[in-house]
Amino acid sequence: MTVAVRRAYADYRFGQLHYRMAGSRDAIRTPLMCFHLSPVSGVIYESLLGEIGNDRLAIAPDNPGFGGSDPPGSPPTIGDYAAVMGEFADSLGLGPVDVIGYHTGAKIGIELSLQRPELVRRLVLVSTPVYTEEELARQHATLGKPSWFDEGGAHLLEVWDGHWEWRGPDQTIEMVHQTVAEVFRAGSRAWWGHRAAFEYQMGDRLPLVTHPTLVLCPHDDLLEPTRRSEPLIRNGRLLELPGWGHGMMDVHTEEFAGILRGFLDEDC
Repeated sequence: MTVAVRRAYADYRFGQLHYRMAGSRDAIRTPLMCFHLSPVSGVIYESLLGEIGNDRLAIAPDNPGFGGSDPPGSPPTIGDYAAVMGEFADSLGLGPVDVIGYHTGAKIGIELSLQRPELVRRLVLVSTPVYTEEELARQHATLGKPSWFDEGGAHLLEVWDGHWEWRGPDQTIEMVHQTVAEVFRAGSRAWWGHRAAFEYQMGDRLPLVTHPTLVLCPHDDLLEPTRRSEPLIRNGRLLELPGWGHGMMDVHTEEFAGILRGFLDEDC
């Protein structure tokens, strides 16, 4: 049985931060903070929140400038995003938290654990890409550039084509539509998250993490770069997820929640 997912806003340094939440504050288990990939929002966690909220408080904020969250005045860095999330956790009085981060969200989770080691207990990171110089240049050229708009709507089709190409197995057309709709909500800020992600040096930062860490490696567009990160994990392991890709938290909700619980609760 799933629990209700609620929505709310919290005040933060640039206005209001929108978030989704499920579960009880009185739950015994450590609260779980969920950080999304770019350039969408915490909506990607909606199904998972309803499932994982059965036995813990789970919260998925929208990054500043995405979803329903007010934007800062200029493009943030991963460090900026992490600092905001630390302040957000403090504002809710969460205390120690577990973290799951997806793509850009994984980098936010890593940086939060380095900025606020006392706040983070365990990390689950969905993809931790270590890029070659060629791959990074291609990412900057295709995704990390300012958004463009065309009167005939060509930019809309470009966004759709990119997400349709990298859709996960069994991800429905409606699921892809929901993702693309979140991209459009970001408007001219859609590239901010990618810019921050591609300027973040995963190969330098991941080896500094000492928290217990589980890296999940779905077979998506970051498969090979994430495999390269395995030797850099100091206190944890990498788990490949063959046959899983984007949309997996909607398609495989209960199984995904089981993987999370198995890692987050293994010392309980």
